[in-house]
Amino acid sequence: MLFRSEGSRRHLVAWIDTPDDREWEGELAEYRPRVVDRDSGRVDNILSVHGLDLGSLQAHQTLYAQAMRAPRPSARSIGR
Repeated sequence: MLFRSEGSRRHLVAWIDTPDDREWEGELAEYRPRVVDRDSGRVDNILSVHGLDLGSLQAHQTLYAQAMRAPRPSARSIGR
């Protein structure tokens, strides 16, 4: 178990072991160029957690791309 200390208190911290994205193989390695950060040359942590399952990586990337690129409705158009 992994713990984080705050003063005298210890908190259990969740940890997901992920494969290094530079060591991905097969279909996962072929998909890497679609999710690599152009500035750092690495896959962001939020996406690398899916390095164990290509299907979840593809689904997350599709959702992320839609959320980031889709036009945003104005507050007025949604009744705020």
